[in-house]
Amino acid sequence: MNTGEDIQGLRKTLDFTRLISIFILAIHFYLSCYKAFGHWGWTTEISDRIIAVVSRTGLFSGILLPKLAALALLFIFLLGAKGKKDEKMEVRTIVAYLITGLILYFVSILCFFIPTRIEIIAILYILVTSIGYLLILTGGTYLSRIIKEKLNNDVFNTDNETFPQEERLLENEYSINLPAKYHLKDKIKDSWINFINPFRGLLVAGTPGAGKSYFVIRHVIDQHIRKGFSMFLYDFKFDDLTKIAYNKLLQYRNNYTVKPTFWIIDFDTIYHRCNPLDPQSMEDVTDATEASRTIMLGLNRDWKEGDFFVESPINFLTAIIWFLRKYEDGKYCTLPHAIELMQQDYDPLFAVLQTEEEIKVLINPFISALQMKAREQLEGQIASAKIGLARLSSPQLYYVLSGNDFTLDVNNPNEPKIVAMGNNPQKVQTYGAVLSLYVNRMIKLVNRKKQLKCSLIFDEFPTIYVGGSAGMPQLLATARSNLVSTTLAVQNYEQLKKDYGAEQADVITSIVGNIISGQVTGNTAKKLSEIFGKIVQDRQSLSINSSDTSISKSTQLDFAIPASKIATLSSGEFVGVVSDTPDCKIPQKIFHVEIQNDHEAIKNEEMSYKPIPRVEQVSLKDIQENYIRIKEDVLNLMNTELQKLNAESESSKTENKEKGGEESSSGMPMSL
Repeated sequence: MNTGEDIQGLRKTLDFTRLISIFILAIHFYLSCYKAFGHWGWTTEISDRIIAVVSRTGLFSGILLPKLAALALLFIFLLGAKGKKDEKMEVRTIVAYLITGLILYFVSILCFFIPTRIEIIAILYILVTSIGYLLILTGGTYLSRIIKEKLNNDVFNTDNETFPQEERLLENEYSINLPAKYHLKDKIKDSWINFINPFRGLLVAGTPGAGKSYFVIRHVIDQHIRKGFSMFLYDFKFDDLTKIAYNKLLQYRNNYTVKPTFWIIDFDTIYHRCNPLDPQSMEDVTDATEASRTIMLGLNRDWKEGDFFVESPINFLTAIIWFLRKYEDGKYCTLPHAIELMQQDYDPLFAVLQTEEEIKVLINPFISALQMKAREQLEGQIASAKIGLARLSSPQLYYVLSGNDFTLDVNNPNEPKIVAMGNNPQKVQTYGAVLSLYVNRMIKLVNRKKQLKCSLIFDEFPTIYVGGSAGMPQLLATARSNLVSTTLAVQNYEQLKKDYGAEQADVITSIVGNIISGQVTGNTAKKLSEIFGKIVQDRQSLSINSSDTSISKSTQLDFAIPASKIATLSSGEFVGVVSDTPDCKIPQKIFHVEIQNDHEAIKNEEMSYKPIPRVEQVSLKDIQENYIRIKEDVLNLMNTELQKLNAESESSKTENKEKGGEESSSGMPMSL
């Protein structure tokens, strides 16, 4: 144990060593420059005798030996010397002092070869040697001021926030596997992101340009088609992803037991037609209610379910849809026919709708308002539905929505399909509600037992509304047992909350089992950081005093992937968490990696893609004729039904006259 006396004794010993070094150097100067000292009169008989005795040791027999001895004793002194630690002290400064000092210390011998007076030679030699000696002493003293125990230079704590990740390739008949690399301290290692259970849902987040489509979704499409999945693809920026899906189907078509067909729903470029209100898929009035709710809430995202002036137009549209479903076994059960029928005058419309028993309860509040002459209330109940749906009165929309080239049961084992649905970023407000209807009807049909494994992929998911009893939370909660994989691509949590509400957004983000995120900021980054949890990280602190330094090391729990790191991810760099299965456990579920894409191979592959064929060219004349025909269908329906009602009314009046009785109250008046 060091005590104050020990330290004091050590200091005295070191000081004595330094004095001996200086004493040897002084004697060396006296002997080597003796003539100059004699000339100056600085020699005495006593000093000559003492130095003569010392010189008999052989230490001063030459010029070099005493200088080496003095230098050796100086180094011994410097080994034990301790200066005040200085964080700013640089090694190159010390090296400059030492090298310059050593050069001057030994090169000073050349002074004896200068052809000049002996006094000048002596002065130069002593001066240059002394300067060299002092520079060595200064450099050596500075050397003790360097802080040897350096703190970690990892300014952003990058190495400390690394952790072991899954390096095995875990593949099964349903999995999505992405090759990647990750950092572990100062090493770069290969890894795999293994979504071995995609039926528990996959949420893909990232700001525009983070690489959601290029690094993740394209691989989901590729691998699921290769493994024989049926597929529904919502392609927001049509036809970027659709082109990939079509060419992958051409490549892997032989992997299917029953070869799937490829269908496209798009309103700008018409490929195929599909009726989302197909009467064969609507079993009871609740199906009409779900369809109505989806359309109205898709058109009016700010509506809140349960409000009187929200539920009223939903009920009105439900009555229209279900009437068309029941009329002549669904002959006119399409959304365009429903839009046109809704635009009819109230009196004849309600008279016709009353002929269907199942919807009387739905239209009764409207009839009551009309009979009570509360027309303003009636307009308030119905106008929002009529105004909203009037925006969909487009010949192209009518053409696509009124046809029936295929059905939406994409995972039918006997007729598997790959269906791509396109949108237009400039027409989201108009197309979104109709596309939402397709999605809701499709979800109800695919989420059934004993169907083919199915992959549902939604790019920019918040741009469509998936609500009701067959909404996204319900799909994610029940789809696993029906082999339905759901991939949702969003930009961030705030976007999802804006379009679906905080409650729905929380449910969707909480219920998915697999999450992969590129760069996101704000609350989304904070939520993800909390999901990923904490790891044990090293901490260091440096303490400096006059003679020494000390470093304290400790460990503490801190976020494995802080929100600040998620907010600064590069394109292609992703964080996330995976879920496993009982028969395939994954110990390291969280990851922070850079996904490895073969950019050159992808570029060459895309150049070889075949264009998506159009079955037939649809002319503007065909589209316009279909538009007019739908309007005529509705007018014919109204005229036919009103004629029947008038005939029944006249027949009832005739019977009453023949009986001499009063007019029967059972007749249905044409006008209310």
